Amino acid sequence: MINAKGLSSYYSGKRVLVTGGLGFIGSNLAYRLVEMGSVVTLVDSLIPHYGGNLFNIHGIEDKLTVNISDIRDRYAMNYMVKDKDLIFNLAGTLSHIDSMKDPFTDLEVNCVAQLSILEACRENNPKVKILFAGTRGQYGKSDYLPVDEKHLMHPTDVNGINNLAAEGYHILYNNVYDIKATSLRLTNTYGPRHQMKHSRQGIINWFIRKIIDGQEIEIFGDGLQKRDLNYVDDVIDAMLLALASEKTNGEAFNLGGLALSLVDIVKMMIKIYGKGSYKLIEYPQKNQKIEIGDYIADYTKIGNLLGWKPKISLEKGLSETFAFYKKFKEHYW
Repeated sequence: MINAKGLSSYYSGKRVLVTGGLGFIGSNLAYRLVEMGSVVTLVDSLIPHYGGNLFNIHGIEDKLTVNISDIRDRYAMNYMVKDKDLIFNLAGTLSHIDSMKDPFTDLEVNCVAQLSILEACRENNPKVKILFAGTRGQYGKSDYLPVDEKHLMHPTDVNGINNLAAEGYHILYNNVYDIKATSLRLTNTYGPRHQMKHSRQGIINWFIRKIIDGQEIEIFGDGLQKRDLNYVDDVIDAMLLALASEKTNGEAFNLGGLALSLVDIVKMMIKIYGKGSYKLIEYPQKNQKIEIGDYIADYTKIGNLLGWKPKISLEKGLSETFAFYKKFKEHYW
C-alpha cells in the first residue's frame, strides 16, 4: 500500500486534468495536487448554480491552468485530454430534484458528456488513467445495510440512473479499450469550498449556512433517516490513492464514514457552533417519492485494497467548515 511520501512522489510532475475543477471537490483536490508538484489543468464551465467559483483556487491561481469550458463541448475535450497522464473526472450536476425537473440536461452532462470524454481519451490519449466520481444515488433505496458494492442498483431518480450509466461507460472502456479507469461512489461529502447559494447539491453545507445566518433548519419527516458523512479531505485521500494504484483499474469502490441521523447531525452542528435551532416538517411530496431512506456505506473493499479509511472526525470537520465560511462568507453567500 502506498504511503504519503510515495503518493507525493507519484504525483510529482504528473500532468493532471480535473474536470469540474473550480467546484467543491475539484478545487480542494487542486490544492493537494499543486502541493505535490503536479502540472494541473482545471476545466470548469462556471455555469451559475453548478458550484464553480474562482475564489476556490485563491492563493494557487498562478500555479495551475484554468480552462473555462463545458465538458459537453466535444471539440474542447478532444483537445483538453491530450498529453495528460491522469484525469480526475469530477464534473457533473448533482441535484436529484433538478434531474427530475430537467432530465435532458442531466442526461447531457452526467451521461452523454461522460461518454464524450471517454471517446476523446480513446481517440487522443488511450494511455491516460481516469477516475470517475460516482454517487451513492446509484444504489437507490437500500435493500440491506451497510451497502456494499454487490448491492443491486435501482436508482430513484434520473441523476442516479445517469451516474450509473456513466460509471458503466468508464468500466467498459477500461475492459474493452484498455483505458485505465476506476470509480468511487461518494456519499455525503462536506467541507470548505462547497457552493452555499442553494440546497440542491447537498443538505449538510446548507444546514451550516442556516446556522451561520441564524435561521431555523427545517428537517423533512421525523429526521431519523441516517446518512454517512465524509469530510472533503478524506475524499481527496481516497481519490489520490485510487488513481495512483494499478489495482483499481476496472473497479468501483464505495466511500463512507460515520453514520448518524439527520437530527443528530444537526444537534452536533448546533453544539459545535454554539447556537442554532431546527424543526421537523412534513415531507414535500415531490421529495418523498425519490427519498432513499437510510444509507450507510460498506467501504471495506477500498480499505482492504488501498488502506483507506476516513481520518477526520465529524467534530473536527464541522469545526473547520464553520471557520472557513465565517472567514470567507462574502465569496459564497
